[in-house]
Amino acid sequence: MLKRIQDIYFYCVLRQPWIAILLLLALVVGLASQLPNLKIDASSDALTLEYDEDLDFFREISKRYQSGDFLVVTYTAKDDLFSDQSLQHLKALRDELTTIEGVESANSILDVPLLYSPPVGFSELGRGLKTLLEEGVDRGLAQQEFLESPIYKDMLLGPNKKTTAILLNLTLDDKFIGLVRERDALRLKRDTEGLSIEDQGRLDSVTAEFLTYSTATIEKSHARVGEVREVVAKYKDEAQIFLGGVSMITADMVDFIQSDIVVFGASIVAFVIVLLTIIFRQWQFVLLPLASCLTTLLIMLGFLAAVDWRLTVISSNFVALLLIVSMAIAIYLMVRYREINNQQMGDTQEVMLREMTTSMFQPCLYTVLTTMVAFMSLVVSGIRPVIDFGWMMVVGLLIAFTVAFVLIPAGLRLLPRPKPVLDDGDSTVLTLYFSRFTEKNGKLIIVLGVVAAVISVVGIQKLKVENRFIDYFHSSTEIYQGMLVIDQNLGGTISLDIIIDHNEEPLPAVEEFASDNEFGGDAFADDSGFDDSAGFDDEDAFASDDAFGDTEQASDETFWFTQAGMEKVEAVHDYLDSLPEVGKVQSLAVAYKVVRDLNGSSPNDFELALLRQALPKDIKSFLIDPYLAADIDQTRISMRVKETDANLRRDELLKKIQTDLVDGFGFKDSDFRLTGVLVLYNNLLQSLFASQILTIGAVFFGILLMFLVLFRSLSLALIALTPNMLAALTVLGVMGLVGIPLDMMTITIAAIAVGIGVDNAVHYIYRYRAEFGKDKNYTGAMHRAHASIGRAMFYTSTTIILGFSILFLSKFIPSIYFGVLTGLAMFAAILASLTLLPQLILIFKPLGKESA
Repeated sequence: MLKRIQDIYFYCVLRQPWIAILLLLALVVGLASQLPNLKIDASSDALTLEYDEDLDFFREISKRYQSGDFLVVTYTAKDDLFSDQSLQHLKALRDELTTIEGVESANSILDVPLLYSPPVGFSELGRGLKTLLEEGVDRGLAQQEFLESPIYKDMLLGPNKKTTAILLNLTLDDKFIGLVRERDALRLKRDTEGLSIEDQGRLDSVTAEFLTYSTATIEKSHARVGEVREVVAKYKDEAQIFLGGVSMITADMVDFIQSDIVVFGASIVAFVIVLLTIIFRQWQFVLLPLASCLTTLLIMLGFLAAVDWRLTVISSNFVALLLIVSMAIAIYLMVRYREINNQQMGDTQEVMLREMTTSMFQPCLYTVLTTMVAFMSLVVSGIRPVIDFGWMMVVGLLIAFTVAFVLIPAGLRLLPRPKPVLDDGDSTVLTLYFSRFTEKNGKLIIVLGVVAAVISVVGIQKLKVENRFIDYFHSSTEIYQGMLVIDQNLGGTISLDIIIDHNEEPLPAVEEFASDNEFGGDAFADDSGFDDSAGFDDEDAFASDDAFGDTEQASDETFWFTQAGMEKVEAVHDYLDSLPEVGKVQSLAVAYKVVRDLNGSSPNDFELALLRQALPKDIKSFLIDPYLAADIDQTRISMRVKETDANLRRDELLKKIQTDLVDGFGFKDSDFRLTGVLVLYNNLLQSLFASQILTIGAVFFGILLMFLVLFRSLSLALIALTPNMLAALTVLGVMGLVGIPLDMMTITIAAIAVGIGVDNAVHYIYRYRAEFGKDKNYTGAMHRAHASIGRAMFYTSTTIILGFSILFLSKFIPSIYFGVLTGLAMFAAILASLTLLPQLILIFKPLGKESA
C-alpha cells in the first residue's frame, strides 16, 4: 500500500510537475479569493476562559443593572477649565458627539445637576436643579462640588482642576448578551452532559446567528470609534483630548492585529529573501522556499476566511510563526538536495529528487507531527484564543508539509538544475566547531547543562502572573495615554462590583407614596465606574411647579432602602474607599450621604421610604437605580481600580475584600459575589499557572510518545527530549529572573520552544543513526552529522531566531516579549542540540556497541 502511494506521488510530482503546480495554483487562487472575508475578533468574548461562570454572571449583572458599553473622552483644558471659552469649547464638543449614531447621550460637568452649589433642600429637588452653564451658577462652588461631593468626587474633575471627561453612553445590546449567554450555556451542556438532537440544532442556529450579529456589531462599533475620533480631532487645538473605553480598545486592537499581520508578513518575506541569498547564493534555492512559504500562508488564510475562523490578538501571531516553520521545512529539503547534488553529480534530476524526498520524508514528517503535538497541547489551556492558536498551527503545519513536498520537488524538476557548490563556506566550519568542542569538553557541557537547569528552576519559582494591562501598549498609543489620564485624574480605569443579596426574612410592608408627574432621564452607570445613569439630556429635566416631580410607584420592599441597610452599605462603601488601589466608589451610600448632607441628619426608615417614592425619576436613575434591584432585594457597589498603581495585586485585592466582608462586616460567603472586568481579567491571569503546567506536561508526554514510536528506544527518546526540556525551562527561568510575567502570549512560548526545537533532535538523531551505521563509530558519526544535517539545523535555527526578532516591530508589548523569548528559546535549543544532545549520545551509547 505504501509503495503504491509512493509511486503515485513520484508520478504526479516528478513525472508530471506541471500538473502538480497547476493544481496547487488553482487551490491557492480559489482560497485566496476568500481573503476579503477574513475577520479579526478583538472582543472580550475572544479574550476569556473557555468556561467562566464569572463571565456569565458579569453579563447577567450588566443586563440587570443596564450597564451598557461606553466611550470616555478625556478633556484637559490648556487654560482655566471653568472659563467661558473652555466651557463653550467643551459644550461644542459634547453637542457634536451626541449626533453620532449609537451614542444615546453625552454626559459631562455641563449636564449633571448641582446639589451643593449652593446646597439645596430636599423639597427643592423637584423644582429644577441647575447645571453649570445656567445663569447665576457660582462656578467656584460648582468646581468645589465636583471635587468634593459624594456624587462627583473622583469622577468628573481631576485634582489638577483642568481635566474632565465626557461620557458617551452607548446602547446596552441585550440581543448580544442573550445570544452569547444561550450559546455558552449550550456549549457547556454539550461538553458536560451531551446535547439532544434538538439542542444541537439550537446550538448550531444560535452560534451562526451570534457570529453574524457580532460581526455587524463589531463593524458598527469600529465605525463609531472612527467617527468619534474625527470629531475629537477638530477640538484638539484648545485642549488635550484622549479617547478611552472598551469599544475604543477593541477597535485599536483590531487595527494592531491588521498592522502586525501586514508588517510581519512583509518583513519576514524580505528577510527570507536576504537570508536565503546569503545561505545558498543560487536563485532556485531562494525562489522555491519563498514560494512554498507564501503558498502555505495564502492557503491557510483563505481556509480561515472560508470557514469563518477568526483571528485574535494571540492567534494572529500564527502568520509569522507559520512562515518561519514552513521556511524551516523548505531549508531542510534544500540543504539535503544540495548535498545530493554535490555528491551525485552524474545522476539525473529525477533520481536526485527521489533521493531527496525519500530520505527527508520520514524525518520531516516526524518533526511536523511532534510540532503538531506541541501546539495541540495548548488546547488544555482553557483559554479560547490560546486554544484557537494551537489548532490553527496544527492545520497550518499539515498544509506547510504538504506544500513543501509538492512545490519544491516539482519546482526543482521544472527549473534549470543548480550547479554543484563544493565550497560550503564558514557554516560547515561553525557546526564542526560544535562537534569538536563536544568531543573535547564533554564533562563541561554536562556541568553547564545541570547549572542551567538549576538556575532555570530557581527562576521558574519566581514566575508571576500579575501585570498591568496598560503595560501591554507603548506609551505613545492612545490606549496608554487615555488609560493613564482616566486612572490618575478620574477615579480609575478597571471595574469591580460587589453584588450583595439580603437573605433574611422579608421586611413588613411600608406605606407607598405616589405623585402625579414623571420625568425622563438618561442613565450614567457603566461597569467601569463611570456611571451611565448619572447624566441628563435636558438641562430643564427637573423643572416643575410641584415640590416634587411625579414619581413612580415602588412595587417592592427592600432591606437596602432602610436605615440599617443604608448604614451597612455605607460602612462597606467607606471601607472600599479607604483601599489605596481603589479609586471612585459608587453605591446607595452616595444617596444616603447626599440626603444626610441636605437634611442635616440621617434619615430614618420612614423618611427613606418617602424619599424613594418622592424622588423624581431622573435623580433616581443615577442615585438609586444603578445600585438597587429591589425585586430581588439586591444591591450593587461599584468601584474602579487604579490600573496604574504599581502596588496593585489583583488576586490579593480580591481575596482581601472577600475576607474583610466576611470577617469585618458579618456577611456570609453566600451573601455576596464579586464581579466586573477586574474579576474576569484576574481569572484569566490566575489560570495561566495551571495552564502552563498542563501545557508543558502535555507537550512533553506527547512528544515522548512520538519519540518512542520514531526511535523505538526509550533511552534514545529520553536523550532526544532532554535538550528541549532544558530549552523550555531556560526560557521560563529567564522570565522569572528578569520579572517578565506570564500572559496569554508568553504562556505559549514553552510549548512552541519544545515543538520547534524538537525538530533539531529528530533530524539530528535520524541522521546520526544513519552515519553510525556506516562504521559503528560514535565520535565519527557525530562529526559527520554535524557537517551535514548540522548545517540545516544551523540555517533553520538562524532563520527562526532572526525571524522572531521582527516581532520587535509590533505595537503590542506582549508580542515583542513573545518574539524575544521565543528567539531565546530557539537559541537555547540549537545550542543544546549541537552540544548536549551529542554528548548524551556519546555517554549512554543508545545505538549499541562501537566496532573495535
